[in-house]
Amino acid sequence: MLSLQSGILYGPIASRRLGTSLGINLMPTTYKLCSFNCVYCHYGFTDRLTMDMKDHMYDLPHLGDVLREVERALRSSTAFDYITFSGNGEPTLHRDFPEIAAGIHELRNRLRPRVRIALLSNSTGVLVRDMRRALRYIDVPYFKVDAGNEVLFRRINRPASGVVFDEIITRLSRLKDIYIQTVLMAGDPSNVDASALADYFEVIKRIQPREVQIYSLDRPVPDMHIRRVQPADLDRIAEQGNNETGIVFRPFYL
Repeated sequence: MLSLQSGILYGPIASRRLGTSLGINLMPTTYKLCSFNCVYCHYGFTDRLTMDMKDHMYDLPHLGDVLREVERALRSSTAFDYITFSGNGEPTLHRDFPEIAAGIHELRNRLRPRVRIALLSNSTGVLVRDMRRALRYIDVPYFKVDAGNEVLFRRINRPASGVVFDEIITRLSRLKDIYIQTVLMAGDPSNVDASALADYFEVIKRIQPREVQIYSLDRPVPDMHIRRVQPADLDRIAEQGNNETGIVFRPFYL
């Protein structure tokens, strides 16, 4: 497994999707806090599985500290194409996420207007009204959808109590100009057999995203029962998705 990020900012890193990306971690640095416990997460299994941050507030970075770090990076000579919310867990769970997004948006506009702001989210944030309002400050929002039905969703993403698959899909379908990202895996569980893909394509048609980006396992994973999907199969699934949904599917590989 990869080690947790040790601070607020990390990188810049070379991203397959985002060029050179400066990462922002809004979660704790000493344990993994998330609303999902995905079988494939390269940070390992989740230590604290929850949607409720009230018991973890003192472990999260403060609004002022985040904005100071980002301002310092924007004023530096370090080159990057994107500022990306990602990190050790779901960034939108931070109670000040709307204010952080607004503050970074203002700093970006003032100091480096060509840099774009991206969000890599597991999609549970769309259940929170304040987070949905914060999307106005995000240039490129990526939301995770790894399954096409509740049963497979619970087997792959293993969400916190109270998270309902259909509610997430309904909320995503109300958003405009979003990107969907999907991790495809073989083994147990698998989301690449015919039945799983049929359900998945129906969900994508409901959401109507701007684009779907699919990829597979490229780092060590905590669950050894799952396997990487080969590039040729990613290409085949992307073509099938294009044909069945009318939406662009873009495969990414190592």
